[in-house]
Amino acid sequence: MALDIVDLRSFYGSPLGRIAARFVGQQVSARFENCVGLSVMGVGYATPYLERFRGEALRVLAFMPAAQGVVNWPASGLSSSALAEPTMMPLPDSCIDRAIVVHALETAEHPRELLAEIWRILTPGGRLIVVAPRRAGLWARFDTTPFGNGQPYSLSQMRELMREALFSPTYWAEALYAPPFEGPIFLRSARLFEKIGEKLALPGAGVLIVEAMKQLYRPVGVRRVPALQHLQPVLGPRPAGLTPS
Repeated sequence: MALDIVDLRSFYGSPLGRIAARFVGQQVSARFENCVGLSVMGVGYATPYLERFRGEALRVLAFMPAAQGVVNWPASGLSSSALAEPTMMPLPDSCIDRAIVVHALETAEHPRELLAEIWRILTPGGRLIVVAPRRAGLWARFDTTPFGNGQPYSLSQMRELMREALFSPTYWAEALYAPPFEGPIFLRSARLFEKIGEKLALPGAGVLIVEAMKQLYRPVGVRRVPALQHLQPVLGPRPAGLTPS
């Protein structure tokens, strides 16, 4: 079930949402460090993570699912957001260099088709970052945040999904180690939770973050050829003048 745009805006306007945007955004910025002259696209509700690219990227676009709803973004100037069907986006082939998928994969009815559409749009060697709820994480168990909705993923599930969509993962990370609670104590200690969790690679992170590169060719499997000694000839040579009995 798709998230509602009102709930998403409300969450990212709250103290807990601003903390989530900061910690996840730090990972996104570190991976897409230099986007000068590149085209960047967000899918789902990625606007909290796209703002940092507006000053350097050639263009920054935000596509939001029709079932979710759309908001005007950025707040001033010409709008760069649009309502679109995620599996049929109004873009030509190989026109986007970087894509950020947030609050989209876990609620998509057909996640493989969503990734296939992004693969079509990305340039050769284009890169993708997916942020999705982690199945074993605490955030996926509470529906009080957007990360508690939809289908969470384990590491192996995400790896298999990327492989089927012809993306080659190049980087894996986790974020949101702090509990998803609004209490003042939890909010004040969120940075400490995040630092300790990252340093010690503790279990319980709220989201998986994967960076992947577009593969241009589908891997070809090796087929086993049956041994020749098990094959029997259907027709064989016969001496001239003889007819079969």
